[in-house]
Amino acid sequence: MSTKLRLIILSFLQFFIWGSWLITIGAYWFQTKQWSGAQFGAIFSTMGIASIFMPSLMGIVADKWVNAEKLYGVLHILGGIVLCTIPMVTDPSMFFWVILLNMIFYMPTLALSIAVSYSVLKREGFDVVKDYPPIRVWGTIGFIAAMWTVSLLGFEKSANQFYIAASAAILLGLYSFTLPACPPQSTNTSSQSLMEVLGLKSFAILRDIKMLTFFLFAMLLGAALQLTNAYGDTFLHDFANVPAYQDTLAVKYPAIIMSISQVSETLFILAIPFFLRRFGIKQVMLFSMIAWVLRFGLLAYGNPADGLWMIILSCIVYGMAFDFFNISGSLFVETQTAPSIRASAQGLFMMMTNGFGAVLGSLVSGVVIEQYFTNADQSKNWQGIWLSFAGYALAIAVLFVILFKHKHTTQEVHEAPDESLLTVEQA
Repeated sequence: MSTKLRLIILSFLQFFIWGSWLITIGAYWFQTKQWSGAQFGAIFSTMGIASIFMPSLMGIVADKWVNAEKLYGVLHILGGIVLCTIPMVTDPSMFFWVILLNMIFYMPTLALSIAVSYSVLKREGFDVVKDYPPIRVWGTIGFIAAMWTVSLLGFEKSANQFYIAASAAILLGLYSFTLPACPPQSTNTSSQSLMEVLGLKSFAILRDIKMLTFFLFAMLLGAALQLTNAYGDTFLHDFANVPAYQDTLAVKYPAIIMSISQVSETLFILAIPFFLRRFGIKQVMLFSMIAWVLRFGLLAYGNPADGLWMIILSCIVYGMAFDFFNISGSLFVETQTAPSIRASAQGLFMMMTNGFGAVLGSLVSGVVIEQYFTNADQSKNWQGIWLSFAGYALAIAVLFVILFKHKHTTQEVHEAPDESLLTVEQA
C-alpha cells in the first residue's frame, strides 16, 4: 500500500468519526431524549474546553516521549470506548461529562493526525504543501460519508450514530499502529532547560510578534467557526415554524443542505497549494475572513424558498472560509517551526482555534443572542444574528490587514532547514 493511500485512509476515518454524530446529535438530544435547549448549548462547549489543553499536552508528549502514531492510536481507541457508553446515559448533566471525556480523547487527534501525516510525507520526500491537501480532502469526504450513512440508515435520531462513530474510532486506533513510526524529535534531555524538558518550548514562538499575532487571529477565526457550527443547523430548523417554508427541501433535510459546505471544502482544499504559492499566508487568510463575511451575510438574507440560492451559496463559500484558515494555518505553522516542536506547535494552533476560539465564540455569542436577538416569545431574530456575525468577521479582516506583518516569499512553502523557530523574513 502506498504512503499516500495509507494517509488517505487515516484522514477519511479521522473525520468519519466526527461526522457520524456532530451534525445529528441535536436531533438525538431534542427528538429522542427531549432534553432542554439550555443544557444542549453546553455540549458544543466541550470541544472548546478539551481543545484548550489536550492538543498542546498531547503534542508535547509526542514531541518528547511517545511515538506520535502510537499515541494517536491509543487516544482513538479510548475515545471509541467512551462513544459506546453514550447511549447508556439517561441524564443530560451526565451526558455533558461523557461527551467532554470523548472530546478529551478526540480533539488532540486532530493535531496529531496532521503531525503524523507531515512526518511521514517528509520522510518519504514529499512536499507537504503540494501533497498534503489532496490527502486531507479525504477527511472531508469521510465527514460527508458519515453524515449520509447516518441519514440513509435512519439513525439521525438514534443512539446508533454513536455506535457507528465508536466502530470507526476503534478501527482507526488499531490501524494507526500499522503506520510508519513517528518517533519523538527531541529525546536528549540531559542538557536541556526545564522549559525544554517539560515540552513548553513551542510556546517560545509566541515571543515573535508575527507568530503571536497569527495565533491571536487564529483564535478569533476559531470563534467564527464555532458560530456557524452551533447555529447553522438550528437556523434551518426554525423555518419549520413558518407555514410557508414547512414543506421546503431545506427544512425537511437540513443536514443534506448543510453537507454542501463539506462538498465545497473538498474543492477548496485542492486549491490551497496554488493560493499559498501565489499569494502567501496573509492573503489566503484574508480571503478566509472575507469568505466568513459573505457566509454570514448570505445567511442573513436567505430562506428555504426563493432565497434558497443564498443559503446554498453560503455553504459553498464556507469551503473557502474554513479551508483557507484551518488547513493553510496548519501548513504555515509547520513551515515556521523547528522539527523538535512541530507536534506541540500544531497542538498550540489547535488550542487557539478549537480551544480558546471555540469557547470565546460559544460564550460571547450566547450572551449577545440572548440579550439582543431573542424575542419575547423566545424566537430568534436570525437576520440580526447573522449580520452581527458578518460585522464581527469584517472587523477581524480589517484588523488583520493592519496588524499581521508578513512578507510573502517562496521560502514559506518549504520546511524550515534547521532548529530555528522562524525561517521566513518579517516585513
